[in-house]
Amino acid sequence: MNTRLFLLTISLFYLSKFTLGQEASCEIYGRVIDAASRQPLVGANIILAGTNLGTASDINGEFRLTNIKPNTYKVRVSLIGYNSITKTDVTVSNARPVQLDFELTEQILQLENIIVKADYFSRIPTEVLSVKNFSYEEIRRTPGGFEDVIRALSVLPGVAQAEPGRNDLVVRGGAPSENLYIVDGIEVSNINHFGTQGASGGSLSYINLDFVKETSFSTGGFSAKYGDKLSSILNISLRNGRNDRLGGKATISATQFGLNIEGPMSTNSNFIFSARRSYLDFIFKAAGFGFVPEYYDVLSKFNIKLNNENSLNYLFIGAFDNVRYFNETADQRFNNSRILGSDQTQYFTGLSWTNIFNKGFFDLTLGRNYIDFNTVQRDSLLNPIFQNKSLEAENSIRGNLIYKLSPSSELNAGFNFKFIKFHSDIILPTFRTSFGDSLPNTELNSKSNFIKSSIYVVYHQHLFERLFTNFGVRLDYFDPLITKFYLSPRLSVSYEVSDLTSLNFSTGVYHQAPSYIWLLADKANTNLKNVRADHFVLGIDHLIREDVLLKVEGFIKNYKNYPASIIRPYLVLANSGSGYGGSENNFFSFGLEPLTSQGKGLSRGIEVSVQKKLSELPYYGLMSLTLSKTNFTAIDGIEKNGSYDQTWIINFSGGYKFDEEWEASLKFRFASGMPYTPFNPDGSQNINLYNTERMKLNHSLDLRIDKHWYFDTWTLITYIDIQNIYNRKNSATIRWDPRTQSVDAESSIGILPSIGVSVEF
Repeated sequence: MNTRLFLLTISLFYLSKFTLGQEASCEIYGRVIDAASRQPLVGANIILAGTNLGTASDINGEFRLTNIKPNTYKVRVSLIGYNSITKTDVTVSNARPVQLDFELTEQILQLENIIVKADYFSRIPTEVLSVKNFSYEEIRRTPGGFEDVIRALSVLPGVAQAEPGRNDLVVRGGAPSENLYIVDGIEVSNINHFGTQGASGGSLSYINLDFVKETSFSTGGFSAKYGDKLSSILNISLRNGRNDRLGGKATISATQFGLNIEGPMSTNSNFIFSARRSYLDFIFKAAGFGFVPEYYDVLSKFNIKLNNENSLNYLFIGAFDNVRYFNETADQRFNNSRILGSDQTQYFTGLSWTNIFNKGFFDLTLGRNYIDFNTVQRDSLLNPIFQNKSLEAENSIRGNLIYKLSPSSELNAGFNFKFIKFHSDIILPTFRTSFGDSLPNTELNSKSNFIKSSIYVVYHQHLFERLFTNFGVRLDYFDPLITKFYLSPRLSVSYEVSDLTSLNFSTGVYHQAPSYIWLLADKANTNLKNVRADHFVLGIDHLIREDVLLKVEGFIKNYKNYPASIIRPYLVLANSGSGYGGSENNFFSFGLEPLTSQGKGLSRGIEVSVQKKLSELPYYGLMSLTLSKTNFTAIDGIEKNGSYDQTWIINFSGGYKFDEEWEASLKFRFASGMPYTPFNPDGSQNINLYNTERMKLNHSLDLRIDKHWYFDTWTLITYIDIQNIYNRKNSATIRWDPRTQSVDAESSIGILPSIGVSVEF
């Protein structure tokens, strides 16, 4: 299939001279509102940079730009008394109008000092540190990213990938279980196909990028509005459906094919829908693999504008994952015995109501998050090593209020209540780890209902024209624990040294509840406490020019109360949660043993990044360097390297836009090897050598070329993406091969070319 697609793409490249539909008939529409109150802003100037096109927002804050030629533009919005915003990478075509919404923040300056200027790097006043915003186009064109929201984040400072081929994120030394996903206001435990239970990573995100409006990713120091996670917040905002006519998009890419449909249901309502299927099963079969993963996902969203003050949104996103095995040969049976396969059915859904009033707005969301795991691993004789059937269902109600007290202050308050149903049926026949430990629990069949809730308040004050202050406090409750209540105060300050430079500081207490499966694995585990991390972040932002931002940040994360094994005195569960966690990882992540909250750790480091936005200069990029160190201490009292510790991380991602049709981009990643425990000659491992060795340096280069064809009423988009272009064999895992009685140092896949074709109509 890839060969046929490649030939099709090459043919289309040669036919590019017949491109049609370059007439100026494209549109951009949207709203301009006050970021705090959500009130419409009248009379804002909307300029299409590089053209003579412009307009102003009407009484409802709405605007429409017409007669635009297909291309990629910058759209600049300004209004006296507000900070201006420039959005780059706005790609318009004849296929559908582009929706752009702008949220402006008030300026607190004396009238004679007001200067309206472009701002390529807008930020939320309550989130002053460690935040990056990405548009749809910035994520889509990331080389080697499979158009995956999460993989695109791997180039950010302080972010490491736990394993090649997966998108488990390690943020500032934190475990893959410490990351929170929020999609249109709904908290989701995991947004990935073939996800790891109790963690947040997987093979590929099931959020369809075509409907992502923008994302915001915080790597630390986030406000009290967000909780129950220690390391990061990924906030994904989905766009609404088009409101002019029925349209859609058909796509076939490196991993999947799918169809999108969207359009109006009435003058005040619209919808979006997509369905996708992987074709990895066809590729794996043809390559002779003994196992075949396949997945499906669906997305639907309905938006209804009741009136100017009230609107409703309904969202449903589901994913269905299956692993099939072929055990015809001894080699296939042996290779499959090393795989912990997981069939999964998961979905999240929510109904949201937004009410805008005079000085603010209120959101109320009813949500449900459901995951059904069917996980199994068998030996080469097909006898079960491990079986796990688990169900996690969360029903939630969430409220969020923002009230604008004055032009320089606002109050943000909210609550979140979850009723949780958890069921786990686990069979683990007597298992002896490579360290010589015997796990005590051979089977588990338990059902429980939990209640988890939180309330928070954040106060934002803009002082002395240049000082931003935020103070917040959060109270979390989790009923199965002996210690049920946890208080988390947080503070952030940002001072504008000049119009180009800001000095920022953030500190706070962060708590995260233990995984549900840990609590049921042993009755004594209800003595666990919420894991705690104290954050300290100091940074400086400096605009080198209006489209180039330099950021330097230093961070400290001090971990306390991390679950540690009593049976395995060297193990802290912060060192688990990536990959699939089977027998070759000694079932670390499942916590199937007595645990105690005596684990502790420390992560510290410094990050430097330079980001160039697409502007009059037709190139863009992000370069980052991270120097960090992470250690954890279990109940043996010996400080050890964290399993995800990478001392050096150097990333570069950037590209050049030749014209409205052609674009090339590349991504380079370099990282120190992660720690691992060496094997003894008999295949066992020595506790005294836990995480003392390191894998080889990891580095790779990805290249991507995009081509757009614009026709009268539709657009054709194609790309060629070559991952690991110089065929570097990076270390993936170190494990023992019982057949050869030697160490098997697996490497990741070498050079991997792929193509994609999309038709938007």
